[in-house]
Amino acid sequence: MGAFSLTGGLLLPALVTAAAILLWAAALLPEFLTALLFFTAAMVLHLAPADTVFSGFQSPAFWLVLSGFVLGVAIRKVGLAERCARLLAARLTGTWWRMVSGVVAMTYGLAFVMPSNMGRIALLMPIVMALADQAGLGKTSRGRMGLALAVGFGTFQLSASILPANVPNLVMSGAAETAFGVHFGYLPYLLLHAPLLGLAKGAALAGLIALMFPATPTPAAAAPAATPLSPAERRLGLLLAVTLALWATDSLHGIQPAWVGLAAACFCLLPRVGFVTGDEFASGVNIRTCIYVAAILGLAAVVTQTGLGDTLGRAVIAWLPLDPARPAQSFASLVGLTALMNFVVTANGVPALFTPLARMLADATGLPLSTVLMTQVIGYATPLMPYQAAPIVVAMAMADVPAREGLKLCLALAAVTFLVLLPLDYGWFRLTGWLG
Repeated sequence: MGAFSLTGGLLLPALVTAAAILLWAAALLPEFLTALLFFTAAMVLHLAPADTVFSGFQSPAFWLVLSGFVLGVAIRKVGLAERCARLLAARLTGTWWRMVSGVVAMTYGLAFVMPSNMGRIALLMPIVMALADQAGLGKTSRGRMGLALAVGFGTFQLSASILPANVPNLVMSGAAETAFGVHFGYLPYLLLHAPLLGLAKGAALAGLIALMFPATPTPAAAAPAATPLSPAERRLGLLLAVTLALWATDSLHGIQPAWVGLAAACFCLLPRVGFVTGDEFASGVNIRTCIYVAAILGLAAVVTQTGLGDTLGRAVIAWLPLDPARPAQSFASLVGLTALMNFVVTANGVPALFTPLARMLADATGLPLSTVLMTQVIGYATPLMPYQAAPIVVAMAMADVPAREGLKLCLALAAVTFLVLLPLDYGWFRLTGWLG
């Protein structure tokens, strides 16, 4: 720890964090290599204990990513993905807009019954890629990239409008209840965020993808007559049904979605009764992305553990134009603060840093505490770069989407959100009584 103290406490964590973020954002090195360099630097420089640096490997999110890849391999191998795609193709391939909006709608609808972002991506991505094949969209076509991004962006960004549907929401609600005794109900939360962060943002996402990733899908013929399910399809279908049921009822049985997914993945890998061989596991599971996700989570933990995030947050607050006489300006400033925090700790870590500051921010803005807590949802649900949201990264990796394409869509959707949807959100907060 000597070198740490000689550099002024937070200087080394700040330099390592900035370097990792720069390398990820600019794609100067492969993502997994930047991740390994972060782990190495953090340990060699004694930035934090090993259990903090490598906490991403202990996180449920890491194991949900890994199990999601295994389930995706199994769904493709037994033919369920192609079967679902054939059924959807006749309904969605009439026009490119219908195809994109249909995929975005699927990502949002599934979020109401399945609480895991990674689990939804694992189920949807093989189906949507098979749908792209049915529509004649080749492996390197822009249309195929657009559909993959629709899965990733729709799954993460739109689910922020449903309280139990993603990790940042759960972190925020748990921290608010622990720190301030503030409890958010399912329906009031949905009424506040679904109209704009769910429906309007979903329409904007579909429109941007249709414009930025133009394609002409091959219209599919009428859905073919159903053929009998193979024994492997029946077994996997039953496994997926049980997995979905357990995911949807996790509040009842108490088993986290990650461990449900891991159990399903283990079944898929069992000899004789399973579906995925060791060689298929080695070739189909993207360990590089798993390491990347672990590094993102570890980076957030290091920033929090060292106090860097809290220091940066308080420093930024001093520069924010917060004024009780100008609630709209204060509202926009709070959203901007969470967007800036996204750069440092990614979406999962933002609520852990922002929520403890909420009382101070409420006093500075004159806004109700519950309203200040709710503004962060807009910010952490709108990443400016793909690395800020692990589900988007995973979706891009599963479909081999170049980093620059994800970055372009991130920036475009963020521009629409902050320039168009944010003013509307402010009006909706006022109309629904959240501004006092």
